[in-house]
Amino acid sequence: MQNSKKERGVNMKKVGIITINDFDNYGNRLQCYAVQNYLQKYDLDVENIYNSGKSLNKLILFKLKKYAKFILKHNNERYILKRNSKFKKFNKCIKFSKFKIINGKENNNINDKYDYFIVGSDQVWNPNFKANSKADFLYFAEDKKKIAFSASFGISKLPEEKKADFKKYLSEFKAISVREDAGKKIIEDLTGRKDIEVLIDPTMLLKSDEWDKVNSRPKQLDQLKNKQYILNYFLGEIEKEWKEEIDRIAIENNCEVINLLDKKSPFYQTGPSEFLYLEKNAFLVCTDSFHSSVFSIIYNRPFIVFNRTGKDEKKKMNSRIDTLLSKFNLQKRRFEGKITEENLKHDYTEAYKILENEKQKSMTFLKKALDIK
Repeated sequence: MQNSKKERGVNMKKVGIITINDFDNYGNRLQCYAVQNYLQKYDLDVENIYNSGKSLNKLILFKLKKYAKFILKHNNERYILKRNSKFKKFNKCIKFSKFKIINGKENNNINDKYDYFIVGSDQVWNPNFKANSKADFLYFAEDKKKIAFSASFGISKLPEEKKADFKKYLSEFKAISVREDAGKKIIEDLTGRKDIEVLIDPTMLLKSDEWDKVNSRPKQLDQLKNKQYILNYFLGEIEKEWKEEIDRIAIENNCEVINLLDKKSPFYQTGPSEFLYLEKNAFLVCTDSFHSSVFSIIYNRPFIVFNRTGKDEKKKMNSRIDTLLSKFNLQKRRFEGKITEENLKHDYTEAYKILENEKQKSMTFLKKALDIK
């Protein structure tokens, strides 16, 4: 529950968060929640500013039309609608501002309404996203108010035609931290800045018991009758040989396989809260997702990372997982053609020590950027 204005106090610093408003993506919603809740620990008044190429009503209408077309084609209306309602329920955990940015424009002079603006985390600077605009670089704010927190490009190289604009915008920030080593190199090469920090994703700033406060057991698990399960969460395609290998491990260990994004599966109706529960209790997590890997670490579960499939090399998003695995010395979590007994074992003792140091780096960065004593 949000604190009242009276409880917050009139002198509380106000922070506006600009991020991607993807209302049906687990990682996006969970990182948004994490940034908000972590900042609130420092007695800050935090709000998320809606930023999109469409008004909220138009976005909802667009989503409904999209779902309607799918429903007519696949005839599983209840899964789609229930999934949508689960996301809607989780969004109540996120505090939204009354101010909005539509098509990169704001008409409320919001610079005067906040003490600081934070852009991030997520792929706010991915040039391949249609919604990417100068609002993601906080054009409306004074330079001294602009902070990037674990922001991401999602790619390793910037298109040539984007470099001039990105150089101008990124040079104006008071403080910049990114989520990947590749992002740091992009900014350093463009601007010559030497103060760019690589920080962990904000979801890793909250402990497992803090995430437990918003997780929820999916009712669909009743169908498994307490049987163990392997959680498949692939944003790209699951190659045939991958599926065969995962199925082999499932049979050998008496596990069911949950394909989270299979629209014909009852588990498709999973929302962010249920996603957390499934991650926490999986026998094994198989994924090409950055945030699925993150929550496997947070919840101390064995996981295997598969490279995201895609024909266009520029649009692959493996750099953030590369940084994650490298930072925590978990390169052996990658799929190497076969799932071994060693893959099913895990010991994150070293990773958790590194995580504590990384949390301290994030805290130091934010305190300095936000002038917190």
